Amino acid sequence: MNLSEIITLEPGKRSGKPCIRGMRITVYDVLSYLAAGMSFDEILEDFPELNREDILACLSYAAQTEKRFKIAI
Repeated sequence: MNLSEIITLEPGKRSGKPCIRGMRITVYDVLSYLAAGMSFDEILEDFPELNREDILACLSYAAQTEKRFKIAI
């Protein structure tokens, strides 16, 4: 999966937050839905413009971002 083809950053869109394929749906939106207990199928039903790979890309993006995050002790 090439995240750069799915997760896009545009300064004028959603304040430059990472979005899915240039849409106004952010990675944060999708992660919030998952954290609230929505299933993949429920998200896809509510947002038919998304696909399963988009949701997986959001999870992968979050994992990579977390991997880079360090706290100075």
